[in-house]
Amino acid sequence: MARMVQCAKFGEELEGLERPTYPGELGKRIYLNISKQAWGEWVRHQTMLINEYRLTPIEPKAREFLEEEMEKFLFGEGGTVPEQFTPQ
Repeated sequence: MARMVQCAKFGEELEGLERPTYPGELGKRIYLNISKQAWGEWVRHQTMLINEYRLTPIEPKAREFLEEEMEKFLFGEGGTVPEQFTPQ
């Protein structure tokens, strides 16, 4: 049986993540409060940010930016979309 969570992104009970996907306190919050569906949307959004801004995720400034965006996307008002971005 799937683990259910009250998803902070969607505001409803949905299937939770199978294991923590991010380290630290933020990772614990994500595991306890974010659904598998919301996490999948974040991964797609993160990929778009990395590609559009040409980020290198191992660079500290890029990681800091992505972590801030992750928190906004999953727990806040949503994430940033680059001005020049046009969805396929």
